[in-house]
Amino acid sequence: MIQFQNLNKNQPYTILKDKYNEALNAGQSVIEAISISSYNKQLNEVDSRFVNLKFIINDEFIFFSNYNSPKSKAFDSHSQICALIYWPAINMQIRMKANIKRTSEEFNQEYFRNRSKEKNALAISSKQSEKIVSYEEITKNYEITQKKVDLSTCPNYWGGFSFTPYYFEFWEGHELRVNKRLVYKKINKKWEKSIIQP
Repeated sequence: MIQFQNLNKNQPYTILKDKYNEALNAGQSVIEAISISSYNKQLNEVDSRFVNLKFIINDEFIFFSNYNSPKSKAFDSHSQICALIYWPAINMQIRMKANIKRTSEEFNQEYFRNRSKEKNALAISSKQSEKIVSYEEITKNYEITQKKVDLSTCPNYWGGFSFTPYYFEFWEGHELRVNKRLVYKKINKKWEKSIIQP
């Protein structure tokens, strides 16, 4: 589930919320999954991965990660990203272009305190994406962390990322591929609406 707080009143955000409710009512599972594509300037490499979108606060989309992970390094290298949501229950695809930044330490600490200890133990014990000898090493580190570490304090290598879209495309699939594509692009702080061909 995605938590909506003080949602922005502009149309792309209200449409997104309406489609979210429609997908939820249609039984969409893993509704918080969102694909984030990034570019790492140092490696000259594009990459994509799914993350769990936790919050939409006003106009900011927020998820969490290890700050030493490859995706975090890519965001630090090049702040422009693309994000993609697909809800097959209603055949709806939402594409976004945005700039990304880290959330504040205060925000991270508050969120971390309210998570389960099991989730926090994994966030603390995992050196995300680093090579290991075996899967047993993960479970061992996880178990040790649960017993010996303060699980209420967010480590400085873990926290949130926030992105604010400047482009939305709502793609609605129809039979015979006569798809509806509604675009909102932010220009001079105003949203311009257009319809583009399938």
